[in-house]
Amino acid sequence: MIKAEPKDVFLHFLAIIALYASTAAFLVLLFQYINVLIPDLLERGLYQLQNYYGSIRWSISSLIIIFPVYVWAGYYLNKIYSREPEKRNLRIRKWLLNFTVFAAALIIIGDLVTLIYNFLGGDLTMRFVLKIAAVFFVAASVFFYYFWELRGWATRSTSSGLKISDSARKIFIYAVIAIVALAVIAGFFVVGSPQSERLRRFDDQKVSDLQIIQGQIIYYWQNKEKLPGKLDDLKDPISGFNPAKDPQTGADYIYEVKGKLEFSLCADFNLPSLESGKPSIELPTYPPQYYPRSDSNWNHGTGYVCFERKIDPELYRPIQKAK
Repeated sequence: MIKAEPKDVFLHFLAIIALYASTAAFLVLLFQYINVLIPDLLERGLYQLQNYYGSIRWSISSLIIIFPVYVWAGYYLNKIYSREPEKRNLRIRKWLLNFTVFAAALIIIGDLVTLIYNFLGGDLTMRFVLKIAAVFFVAASVFFYYFWELRGWATRSTSSGLKISDSARKIFIYAVIAIVALAVIAGFFVVGSPQSERLRRFDDQKVSDLQIIQGQIIYYWQNKEKLPGKLDDLKDPISGFNPAKDPQTGADYIYEVKGKLEFSLCADFNLPSLESGKPSIELPTYPPQYYPRSDSNWNHGTGYVCFERKIDPELYRPIQKAK
């Protein structure tokens, strides 16, 4: 049996590691598309949606770099096999390919068992079925390709002189490349362009700043039983709090007292919020005096938006009276 050279070992490991990484990234990408397009009512909120988008960006980044490495490594190895057919029998190649087929088979079996288990339990939602289908499609594709790689692909020729297996193999490879490319391109329509994502991050920061300012206004009222006349009244040299400014323009946020218990906070937004029309987003929980729990809705459209607030004295009792 021909011995593997160091170059052969590293090339095969590079190809198989790139395959596993690309497969994982592609599956994560499909899962997050399903999460975004078919949201779970138990997993709502702006922060959850941002997590989905972050996973999509990470998966796209991985596929843009790692998948071409896998394609190149496979192409280069096949050129070597064409020149030296005996290298198809390298022990390292057979071990890695057999392990890959074995792992893909286990994933397919586990996927089908999970499908039947949830079917019997009456827990087959569209979201779940699509994820099961995605895992099956990816695992079956890997199993099919590498199973036939181990068998060497058939050598029977067509009337045109091309090998049937070579034609099928090339069609399969081009189809996989096209599917991955479409999945990556779709990501830019789901999460937006890099420029729009930057604008959205500005908007997210503005909402976060206004949440903190709102918490400080309520804390101020609880201590003094009156609303601050202006945002500068919230400055506290001991705690170090200083009202944030608009990160995009550097201007102060607009604060206006509407009544004894009513006020508004305003900012200029670049894009509509991700959850426009859906339930209010969740608020951070730390520190509690800065982020009091409320039913505040921070959904916004594009442009100048004001958030009207009214303090509930029963919910936010003055500190002296609470004692």
